[in-house]
Amino acid sequence: MQPIFAPFPATRLRRTRKSAAIRDLVQENTLGVSDMIWPVFVCEGTNHSEPVPSMPGVFRRSVDRIAQAASEAFDLGIPAICLFPYTPAELRSSDCAEAWNPENLTNRAIRAIKAAVPDMLVMTDVALDPYSDTGQDGFVVDGEVVNDPTVAALVKQTLAQAEAGADIIGPSDMMDHRIGAMRQALEKADFQNVMILSYAAKYASAFYGPFRDAVGASSALKGDKKTYQMNPANSDEALRLVARDLSEGADMVMIKPGMPYLDICRRVKDQFGVPTFAYQVSGEYAMIQAAAQNGWIDGDKAMVESLLAFKRAGCDGVLSYFAPAFAAQINGA
Repeated sequence: MQPIFAPFPATRLRRTRKSAAIRDLVQENTLGVSDMIWPVFVCEGTNHSEPVPSMPGVFRRSVDRIAQAASEAFDLGIPAICLFPYTPAELRSSDCAEAWNPENLTNRAIRAIKAAVPDMLVMTDVALDPYSDTGQDGFVVDGEVVNDPTVAALVKQTLAQAEAGADIIGPSDMMDHRIGAMRQALEKADFQNVMILSYAAKYASAFYGPFRDAVGASSALKGDKKTYQMNPANSDEALRLVARDLSEGADMVMIKPGMPYLDICRRVKDQFGVPTFAYQVSGEYAMIQAAAQNGWIDGDKAMVESLLAFKRAGCDGVLSYFAPAFAAQINGA
C-alpha cells in the first residue's frame, strides 16, 4: 500500500497526535487482557510457593496455590493459563514415564484448576525435558535425540493431559510429525475438541535460561538442543514448519522466543492468516525486570510497550509472565 499525502502544509501528520483522545481514535493496534496466556510453574507440596530467583515476581506454586492463582487471574480477565511442572529429581528418568502419569504435577493441576475455575482455559506443555534425566526434549540414544520413539511418548503424554481436562495442548518439543500423531490420537480417543497450539517455530535460543532454572532443567541438561530447535539465522524455515504443522492438524501456531523474532510473527500471520501467538520467554521477562529494578527503565511502561509490539507484529495473543501485572494495570488495581 502506497500512502498518498497532500503537500505540506495541507498534510501535517502531527494533527492526529495532538491529544490522547485523537491518538486513541486512530490507534492501529489494541492490547487487552483477553490477549494474555499466563505461564505458571507448579511444584510439589501443600500451601507452598517459592520464588524463582532469575525471574523476579515469578513463583513455583503447589497445586492448591496454582488453583487459587488461576481463580485470581480469571477474575482479572485472563482467559488462559499454561502449566509447566517442576518435577522432583527422583521422578526424572531415562524413560520419562512420569510424563504420562495421570497423577503427575501437571495433570493434578489441570484437575484442580478446572474444579476451581471451570471456564479458565488450561494449556499444557508437551515435551519430555521436565521428566528426563538428560534435560532434553526427547529420548537420547547413543548421544542422539531420536525422533520417532519420542513422538510415541509425546502422544501418551498428550492423551494423559487431555484425559485430565486440558483445553489446549502445547507441543514444545519440535520433533518431526508430532502434530499429526497427536491429532490422530486425540481424534481416536474422542478428544476431538482439544486444541493444539503448536510451538511451530521454536528457536534454539539463549533466552531460555531463567525458564530452565524455574523447571529445574538447567543442571540436568546435557548438550544443547540445536538438532531439533531452529537456527536463529533462519526465517524461511519457520514458514515451512508452520505450514507442516497446520497441514497435520494444528489449530494455532506459536513463535518462540517473542521480541527477537517479531519479523517471524509478521511473516507467519501474513502468510497463513491463522491464530498466531508468541511466547515472551523468561529471558525477555527477566531483562525487563532487572532493568526496572535497577531504575534504568520504567518497568510498567516497558511491559506494556513490549506486549503491544506483539500485536503490532500480527499476533493474536501472547504468553507472558507479565499477564497478571498487565491485567492489574489495565483494571486499575
